[in-house]
Amino acid sequence: MMRAIICLRTGFQSFLLIGLMLSIFVVEAAPPPASTNAPAVTDTNHWTTNWSSLFDGKSLTNWAVTDFAGHGPVTVEDGKIKIAMGDDLGGINWTNGPLPKTDYEISLDAVKVAGSDFFCGLTFPVANSSCSLIVGGWGGGLVGLSSLDDQDASENETTRSMYLETGHWYHIVVRVTPKKIQAWLGDEKVVDVSIVGRKVSLRPGSIYMSEPLGVATYSTTAELKDFKVRRLEP
Repeated sequence: MMRAIICLRTGFQSFLLIGLMLSIFVVEAAPPPASTNAPAVTDTNHWTTNWSSLFDGKSLTNWAVTDFAGHGPVTVEDGKIKIAMGDDLGGINWTNGPLPKTDYEISLDAVKVAGSDFFCGLTFPVANSSCSLIVGGWGGGLVGLSSLDDQDASENETTRSMYLETGHWYHIVVRVTPKKIQAWLGDEKVVDVSIVGRKVSLRPGSIYMSEPLGVATYSTTAELKDFKVRRLEP
């Protein structure tokens, strides 16, 4: 009888030992906990603080040829959008839904291929309005915003005369916050203006067809690439 009790006790202890070993194995084999890093900041339109491409390099998907009177053809060649010279304005405009309206940056590369006026009239949202950064306007050498307080890029304090070389690719960045609009050509800041208490709008005329986001040219052939957007943390 005593031998049976000892065997039973020994068997029970062995069972506990095996169970403990299995528990240790399961704990050691468990996967590591998921990362607790916060995800990128997004708005309801899913734009994030990472750069998001607006141009696939192959087609005009998400874009339309802006229906300016007398515009030239728009094609995609070798990863670039080519806006050919027309009678007047030519360009493209965004068609794939809402975009950030403040606390964001837009970036693209643009080059003047031929012509005598602006090769990048970048129209972009600013709160409940829009504005355009003109690069190469008024005969080819003016940079500025149209419009502030109903004054266009040749009249307000953002007016800047620059030598802009045909055939040279310019990296263009526009930053919009509730207090400012800023812009860069390459490493050079060309616009840094307060918009607090200011009227921000488009120049009167058909440029409104570029809303909510678009690039227009005037009597000029231009090429664009690397078009992208990102949100900024407020």
